[in-house]
Amino acid sequence: MPNDPIMLMSYVNTKIRDSYRDLQDFCASEGVEENELKEKLLKAGFEYDIEKRQFL
Repeated sequence: MPNDPIMLMSYVNTKIRDSYRDLQDFCASEGVEENELKEKLLKAGFEYDIEKRQFL
């Protein structure tokens, strides 16, 4: 996964849109700690929108 927060946000959103039901499904399948991912992207100004199923 990309280290750059903007690339990471784009990567995660694309994967969720194309391959997974939601963030939890993505994290479980990819072996990613959900809280760490959210924290990293929040530091860059992105929050996960549950209804839209993407980081904004």
